[in-house]
Amino acid sequence: MRKLSSDKTLKEALDTLTQKPKVKRTMWSRRAQEYEAKINSGDLVSIAEVTRDLFRADDQPEQSYSERQLYEAALERLTREVAATSGGDELAAAKQVGDVLTSRAPAAA
Repeated sequence: MRKLSSDKTLKEALDTLTQKPKVKRTMWSRRAQEYEAKINSGDLVSIAEVTRDLFRADDQPEQSYSERQLYEAALERLTREVAATSGGDELAAAKQVGDVLTSRAPAAA
C-alpha cells in the first residue's frame, strides 16, 4: 500500500493528459513493457502518460487488443486515484478524466 497522491500530483497528472501524446517508434513489445512498468510503478503522472499516449478519439484508428488492455488498465488506475484523492465516486472521476482527454482530441487529430 502507498499513500494517496497529493493535490499537486493530481493536477500534474491531469495536465499531462492535455499534452500531445509521445509515441516512440520502437517495437510494440518494447513499448508495451515500458507502459506496463509505468502502470505498475504507482506513479500517477506515469500512469497519466500511458493513458494519454494510448488514448484514441472516436475518429482515430482502432487499437489492437493489447493496446486496449494497457489503456484500460492505466485508465482504471488513474480514475480510481482521482476518485480517492478528490473524495468523489469513480463515475465522476471517470467523467472528469474523459473530459480532459477529449478536450485535447481535436488538437491531436
